[in-house]
Amino acid sequence: MSKTTNKFSPEVRERAVRMVLGNEGEQGSRWQAITLIAAKIGCSANTLNDWVKKAEVDGGKRAGVPSDMAEKMKALERENRELRQANEILRKASAYFALAELDRRSK
Repeated sequence: MSKTTNKFSPEVRERAVRMVLGNEGEQGSRWQAITLIAAKIGCSANTLNDWVKKAEVDGGKRAGVPSDMAEKMKALERENRELRQANEILRKASAYFALAELDRRSK
C-alpha cells in the first residue's frame, strides 16, 4: 500500500491515460497532450506522465516490470524478510536452550 493517499481513483487515471494516448497525435506531441489533460483533471503533468509510462509498461509497450509483478515481488521480499527474522529468533532461542542444557548437565 502506498504511503501517500491517492487523490485520483483508478478510473480517473485510466481515463486520463486513454485521453493522452488518444490526443497525442492531435496535440503535436505527447507532452503537450499530457500538460493539457493534466490541467483539466487537476494533477501535475509529471504525475500524468508517470501514469502513462506505467500503463505502457503494464500493456507491454514499454520495457519495465509490470505492476502485478512488482506487487508480487514486494510481497515476496516482505515474506522473505519476516522468515529471516523468525529464523534468527529460532537460532537465538536454540542457542539459549542448548546453553541452558549444558549448564544443567554440568551441575
